[in-house]
Amino acid sequence: MTLLLLPFHYPFMQRACVAALAVGMLCSAMGTFVILRRLAFIGDGIAHASFAGIVIAYMRGANYYAGAAIVAVLTALGIGFIHRRGRISMDTSIGVLFTGAFALGVFLMSRQSNYAVDLQSFLFGDILSVQPNDLKIIGGLALFVACAFVLLYRGLLYTTFDPVVAQAGGIRAGYYEYALLVLVALTVIIGLQSVGIVLVAALLVTPAAAAYQLTKRFAPMLLLSIVFGAMSALGGLYLSYYARGSSGATIVLVTTALFFLALGVKSVRQAGARRTIHVSSPSLSK
Repeated sequence: MTLLLLPFHYPFMQRACVAALAVGMLCSAMGTFVILRRLAFIGDGIAHASFAGIVIAYMRGANYYAGAAIVAVLTALGIGFIHRRGRISMDTSIGVLFTGAFALGVFLMSRQSNYAVDLQSFLFGDILSVQPNDLKIIGGLALFVACAFVLLYRGLLYTTFDPVVAQAGGIRAGYYEYALLVLVALTVIIGLQSVGIVLVAALLVTPAAAAYQLTKRFAPMLLLSIVFGAMSALGGLYLSYYARGSSGATIVLVTTALFFLALGVKSVRQAGARRTIHVSSPSLSK
């Protein structure tokens, strides 16, 4: 038992555990709407777009995550505007804006002769370096997103499954779409410290995708997704300690393994259902 609890005797692991749990559960909850709206690309897009904010913040001597958050939110709003006003597909809108913002970040970075920021921590995360002040920022943003999620839950639910009927019922689908994009952007920023720009999209999408393999009902899917996200975050953090590997990458590998496990369970269920139908159906005589 002592060996099992050994990693959590260290303060940095305790802080990482709290951060991982918050990020895993929040990303998974938001990921449910991302999967149902077929927006799997958006997490990756906004995460890469936030790189421009990191570089601009570095140039201005500002907080890197504040810069990333501002650019991420502006990119999310821009995606929604181009999609709705320009009548361009969501995937195309995401692709245009995220590549443009990412290229801006690379361009600005290339003009700095003494660029000293450790890019690896932003690309792949460094959850073990979370400090008490970082926890306050993560906790504050997570609380804001969670409260907004609860307040907007009904409208987001209606506009996800039937936006036309929701619009006819007086629910402004456009506003809820913008709100969802902004919440996803803030969720991505919260996850940067844990898994980084490259991997945050996986934590946003994969737990919800795993839950979707096991149920098509929204409430169970949401709860399963949150459970999978928490399991992935804590399990990956725990395994990374003994494997001496990247915590962010290990978290994503665990959630990927859960997805394939859920896919296997779904296949077994379908095979069992087919056998049941075959046995219960009357035999045909020639």
